[in-house]
Amino acid sequence: MKEDFLEKRLNERKEQQAYRELKLPDKAMSDFCSNDYLGIVTNGLLQTDTSVTLRSGSTGSRLLAGNYELIERVESQLAAFHEARAALVYNSGYDANTGLLGSMAGKGDTILYDFLSHASLRDGIRLSAAASFPFLHNDLNDLERRLQTSAGSPGEVFVVTESVFSMDGDMAPLILMAALCERFNVHLVVDEAHATGVTGQRGEGLVQSLSLEASCFARVHTFGKAVGCHGAVVLGSRLLRDFLINFSRPFIYTTALPESSLHCIESAYQLFPGMHKERAKLAQLIAVFGNAVLPYEKLSSETAIQGVIVPGNEAVKKLAFRLRENGLDVRPILYPTVPKGRERLRIVLHSFNTEAEMERLIEKITYF
Repeated sequence: MKEDFLEKRLNERKEQQAYRELKLPDKAMSDFCSNDYLGIVTNGLLQTDTSVTLRSGSTGSRLLAGNYELIERVESQLAAFHEARAALVYNSGYDANTGLLGSMAGKGDTILYDFLSHASLRDGIRLSAAASFPFLHNDLNDLERRLQTSAGSPGEVFVVTESVFSMDGDMAPLILMAALCERFNVHLVVDEAHATGVTGQRGEGLVQSLSLEASCFARVHTFGKAVGCHGAVVLGSRLLRDFLINFSRPFIYTTALPESSLHCIESAYQLFPGMHKERAKLAQLIAVFGNAVLPYEKLSSETAIQGVIVPGNEAVKKLAFRLRENGLDVRPILYPTVPKGRERLRIVLHSFNTEAEMERLIEKITYF
């Protein structure tokens, strides 16, 4: 069977300096790329209870043989912690976003989404039958203009955003955004993936830290980043939970997470709310990097995600390679993942990074 059509597209990627390859992590390097913000994985903080025998597989989707007491108990705990009426666990953040957005909005509805929304949000929007329009990143004036245009539409209107943006590291202006949504009587959906565990006094996320949980139609928290596990949860009303169980295809047609995964989620939620020292250390490192003077544009961010703009795929790959040669695991983010000319180093800070590592990172970027 001929596969030259695949080779042609891959060659185009190589010509654009955008070809991707899998690399194994080098444990000898200083980690400035993983999403293990609090070090839960790096430091092996989640200990499994060997006295309890957990099933390694769930044996089916939750509507068939895959539902069990532990998963429903954890959902109740997640709803309580995040001050929501109900919770529904998904196998990943990608599944949660595509499952929520792909089902909640139908023909005649409208989705307005931040232009820098993550790929899983965009793919979920694409799977829906709704009309969709981006608004300029964190631009409330542009969002209001879009809302005014959509005001006469007969269907429901949804506003979709991340709370902490995965590539820029900045935060959405949720207080003003929620006020706009209330004024226009539309639904606010917030992806908290990069806020879970790190934002707020207990790592509860940006929405709760601003007391906006009642203003959201739905929230998505994922567990594969600071929480150090796998899976995700959609939070909302009991009616939304029932709706997703009936209409969300990634939920209906996926084998449920095994008991071992739910045990890790439960253990992590007992652990990270008390990790105040780790969040304080992370805040300190964020301030250090924020005060650093670099020869490149540095995106404004008060979170663990720090972007350094190095235009051009070839240029940013070259700088990232030099950093890795010096024992610093920093990954380049290339076009088309980010807009052309906005290629960057995506530097991720962690509570376990040392001051010496930070000094070396800043020095090597400055004097490359």
